[in-house]
Amino acid sequence: MKKFFFFVAVLVSFSMTAQDSYLHCGKIIDTKSGKVLTNKTIIISGNTILAVNDGFTPAKSNADTVIDLKNKTVMPGLIDMHVHIESENNPRTYINRFTNNEADVAFGSLKYAKVTLMAGFTTVRDLGGSGVNISLRNAIARGEVVGPRIFTVGKAIGTTGGHADPTNGVRNDLKGDPGPKEGVINSTDDAKKAVRQRYKDGADMIKITATGGVLSVAKNGQNPQFTLEEIKAICETAKDYDMIIAAHAHGDEGMQRAVRGGVTTIEHGTLMSDETMNLMKEYGTYYVPTITAGKEVVEKAKIKGYFPDIIVPKALEIGPKIQGTFAKAYKKGVKIAFGTDAGVFEHGKNGKEFGYMVEAGMPAMEAIQSATITNAKVLGMETKLGQLSEGFVADIVATDEDPTQNINTMENVTFVMKEGKIYKK
Repeated sequence: MKKFFFFVAVLVSFSMTAQDSYLHCGKIIDTKSGKVLTNKTIIISGNTILAVNDGFTPAKSNADTVIDLKNKTVMPGLIDMHVHIESENNPRTYINRFTNNEADVAFGSLKYAKVTLMAGFTTVRDLGGSGVNISLRNAIARGEVVGPRIFTVGKAIGTTGGHADPTNGVRNDLKGDPGPKEGVINSTDDAKKAVRQRYKDGADMIKITATGGVLSVAKNGQNPQFTLEEIKAICETAKDYDMIIAAHAHGDEGMQRAVRGGVTTIEHGTLMSDETMNLMKEYGTYYVPTITAGKEVVEKAKIKGYFPDIIVPKALEIGPKIQGTFAKAYKKGVKIAFGTDAGVFEHGKNGKEFGYMVEAGMPAMEAIQSATITNAKVLGMETKLGQLSEGFVADIVATDEDPTQNINTMENVTFVMKEGKIYKK
């Protein structure tokens, strides 16, 4: 018993003398109220925000750290709801499928994870890779690798020949017949098994490719690729496992099936009609626009040989339309969640999305809220992430300028703290 009380006393003593951090902030963005506040002190103990005080609170002891951010605008760590952390598109992407081993993918992902965190994105949702993303998530969580907190789908689910079929475009003797284990389904039973396989693999959530895609080696980038019954089977099973569901979708019919089937988010949404927008409002479905990816693939498609020939016309058709669709959806009142599709373009340039959103008519504050408080809610982390408030995780970033006055400053985050640890100062 004496040993027990001694142990407790040591813990109490340690907690009383443990180093706290005092962030003296010239401006902070209160994502809950949508206001910019001035002259605040954020007190951090361990990985948690202890308090947010008016004025510049002095440190209580010499053991504490004072961080001067008086000439910065401070906000919660940013959340990107659509990245592919394992890879980055380049002219060799389609050859690398045949030359890279899993270890090559894993080592490459380390730099993508680090540059993403340094860009101010302390949390990301990875929407599909080989499965290395699950191991990367775990390594970051253990503190072995520098990177953002990752929520991942592992391998996306598609249909035979669909956007997430890993054997698209390969020669006949390599195609085989991938099934639910590989994320390819063709029935409601397959659909359930594929979800359960993702759970078994360690995925946090589910992604389906409800329509064709731009960058898959297939002709059609917008046709529906699941039946409504298959989507319902996926969503019902996923929700049994407490998983949210993202749906890649460019074409309108595939989008409507996905919304009616019960997905949480629509990704890209390029050819979304007014009817689909109304349907999304009715079902409470979020829209993740990925405007940056649309613009970037157009530019790359103009470079001869960058993409296989079958992809170029899709990129030139689909890419330019996403920003306009976003503008209409926002004006119509569809719920917007911030996401970029980084990996389709260079990781670390995620912040460009803010400028495109504002350019299309969304106020800067709402764009920032979409990448913080809104995304935290979609992830089910609204009591831990997305706010600078007492009890929240100390994910904190800062910019040199006030982004509500100059949104382009979001492309140059100059201070990054994740879980109370400073990674960029």
